Amino acid sequence: MGLLKGKVAIVTGGTRDIGRSCSIKLAQAGARVVVNYHNSKGAGEETVSIIEKIGGEAILVKANMMKKADVDHLIAQTLKAFGQEIHVLVNNVGGLVARKKINEMDEDFFNYVMSLNMNSTFLATQAVVQHMPKGSAIVNLASLAGQNGGGNGSSAYSTSKGAVSAFTRAMAKELGPQGIRCNALNPGMIATTFHDTFSTDEARRNVEATVPLRRQGHPDDCADTVVYLASDAASYITGANIDINGGMYYS
Repeated sequence: MGLLKGKVAIVTGGTRDIGRSCSIKLAQAGARVVVNYHNSKGAGEETVSIIEKIGGEAILVKANMMKKADVDHLIAQTLKAFGQEIHVLVNNVGGLVARKKINEMDEDFFNYVMSLNMNSTFLATQAVVQHMPKGSAIVNLASLAGQNGGGNGSSAYSTSKGAVSAFTRAMAKELGPQGIRCNALNPGMIATTFHDTFSTDEARRNVEATVPLRRQGHPDDCADTVVYLASDAASYITGANIDINGGMYYS
């Protein structure tokens, strides 16, 4: 406890996998955490329970991060529970939705994936920054796919995550004079329900066999980096897109 003592942190999509790990790790570091969910209330309640059992403080707030009214509700509930300042925002909401090649996608599908990954990040950031004092931090979840184009049928997802990376750099420039830092993570293959759903066992074993560290990542590998980037220990780091992929680029 201590790195983030007295800070208020919002984790969008904070109920499972990387989001849950971020919520728990931020609480362990001393932050009071707002765990956001849309559909997975049960998982959210479990995440809050875990935080409370380790002596942390957290609330659960339902909000569809693709809708401004819901985002405004999330901010209002945060301020009501924890005061008038928000110090950490983790934009974790996102997903691939489905693997579709370009000739299989319609406009609605492409727009939905962009909204889920990029619009949610924009709306949350826009709503939070007016409540962030100097020294605050935003951490966005981008992806290795945003750099290399992703796997088969993931062009919409990889495009949206590339946008998140560019948005991160733009916000670092725009918000830096206010003392607000903005960084992103580019996870590779992390052992989550995302890959349980969208990646074959063969693909996952191939990653384990070929990346230098010879394993898939764990959500905590991302969450530990989020805590560091959110803390004063990273006070001169902004605009960075940090690769968390076991050395995949070098395999």
